[in-house]
Amino acid sequence: MSHVQTTLPSPVPAAPSSSTYLLVLTWLFTLFNSVRVFAYLPTLWTVYASGDSSQHSILTWLTWVGANATMAAWLYEHNGRLLNRAIAVNLCNSAMCLATLVLVVSYRLP
Repeated sequence: MSHVQTTLPSPVPAAPSSSTYLLVLTWLFTLFNSVRVFAYLPTLWTVYASGDSSQHSILTWLTWVGANATMAAWLYEHNGRLLNRAIAVNLCNSAMCLATLVLVVSYRLP
């Protein structure tokens, strides 16, 4: 009679709970995207102080306004038309891109 030796699988470390992961992810998203709102300020100040917006693409800033605004709208619709942090952050980023776009365009007008 032969003995068959079976090995048990190695224990796998438990994954963090889904709710903890989502909570951390939500706060990291909020943190980094909130900081991003303030990251536009040096660009706004530099364009204003120099009076020169030639190094900035109007198409790029217009695209970023649209991307942030439509992401906020998409999130709003998929969240049962209820506001949340992600929507607020995208709206703020859209507003900052719009402010930059307006400043860039204002220095290009005759």
